Amino acid sequence: MIHKKLKPFPPHFLWGAASAAYQVEGAWDVDGKGVSNWDKFVRIPGKTFKGTTGDVAVDHYHRYKEDIQLMAEMGMKAYRFSVAWTRIFPSGRGEINEKGIEFYEHLINDLKAKGIEPILTLYHWDLPQALQDEYGGWESREIISDFTRYSVELFKRFGDRVKYWVSLNEQNIFTMLGYRLGAHPPGVMDDKLFYQVNHHANLANASVIKEFRKYVPDGKIGPSFAYSPAYARTSNPKDIIAAENAEELNSHWWMDIYAWGRYPKAVWNYIESNGLAPQIEEGDFELLSQGTPDFMGVNYYQTTTYEENPLNNGAGIAKINTTGEKGTSEDTGIPGVFKTVENPHLERTDWDWNIDPLGLRIALRRITNRYNLPILISENGLGAFDKLEKDDVVNDNYRIDYIRTHIEAMQEAISDGVDVLGYCVWSFTDLLSWLNGFQKRYGFVYVNQHEEGEHDLRRVKKKSFDWYKKVIASNGTVL
Repeated sequence: MIHKKLKPFPPHFLWGAASAAYQVEGAWDVDGKGVSNWDKFVRIPGKTFKGTTGDVAVDHYHRYKEDIQLMAEMGMKAYRFSVAWTRIFPSGRGEINEKGIEFYEHLINDLKAKGIEPILTLYHWDLPQALQDEYGGWESREIISDFTRYSVELFKRFGDRVKYWVSLNEQNIFTMLGYRLGAHPPGVMDDKLFYQVNHHANLANASVIKEFRKYVPDGKIGPSFAYSPAYARTSNPKDIIAAENAEELNSHWWMDIYAWGRYPKAVWNYIESNGLAPQIEEGDFELLSQGTPDFMGVNYYQTTTYEENPLNNGAGIAKINTTGEKGTSEDTGIPGVFKTVENPHLERTDWDWNIDPLGLRIALRRITNRYNLPILISENGLGAFDKLEKDDVVNDNYRIDYIRTHIEAMQEAISDGVDVLGYCVWSFTDLLSWLNGFQKRYGFVYVNQHEEGEHDLRRVKKKSFDWYKKVIASNGTVL
């Protein structure tokens, strides 16, 4: 529907930005921190762009005060960050590292002092390597108790000041890339194990949310899901079925469990008939039903378009673009289920991600209509080749255009009746982009960090910094 007049953003809307520990902190072996799966994985030759690691990242661990001062200057209302599990429990369990607790104490207290609401993510992909070595990490049900023990410690330490929590970040991505494509740790390609790992992660997520109620009864918690709404290529019913398959396999499979504690029937039937169903134990579904969230966190970057994929000789797993060389990604699929296809109505980034602001409105409406939960947009942003020009100028008008159009779509969704709690742009500063190194920049603040050459890590405000400052000050009326 086209609205004659849009509803305003709520008066206490959480205008913010986001980051993740491994991508910003650095200090990988400082103050008692243990080794994470990413600390090990990036040392395998050929896994990351030019061998980039997060050993230093953008040194937020030592420069957090400077970064928070910039957030305060912008007028940010919220900052979403993750805790590195290995800073709290260096081996994943056992003795607590008080120096790690101390760092996050300082971070949270400084945010609160500047009037910035902390949104704490419990898990943003950096698993203690000791747990991977001991029992396979997410491959074992033992992860449920270890993740819960770690989370409860954070609830007890920070729950009096932190009221918004994200349990798991992009479970669909870290399991897909870790256990189906082999591109993230532990670098496995095993479809059956992928579904078993997800079941364990679902149980861990529910266990943590159940415990949260005891320790932070006045807080809100939910997972952050990387949602890419599925479009059909044409009105051909075969393409529509393919898009339905994708929506259920790639989205409902996770969000149905989060919201309702049960798996979608069509997907369960498909994986069971193909011998891929996870092992279920007594009490699993009872726990899943007890761990429903207060909100659905949504990391939205793009939509994906699908067409029919033949069962025989259909497209399978294909190459993804991790270099920024536009046009190098390939269509991918599951034979007999779906195949991705380029959408001629959308532009693409240098990493071949579709730019689709209206897709955000579609995502928000679909989640609202299916789950009837408030939504926190926990990530949305543009990765690009930003250039530092003379006199420390970064003209990232393309980022301003991207975020502006997505904010407009978000306001249209609010006018449709969607309850949106906040909007966290990815990211506040530039950071390490996992496999893509430092060349793929997302931040409002340029960080002089590179794979090679001179890099003093100094912070430089981009053009988008001042623009977003005005957006926040006006509560979204000045775009």
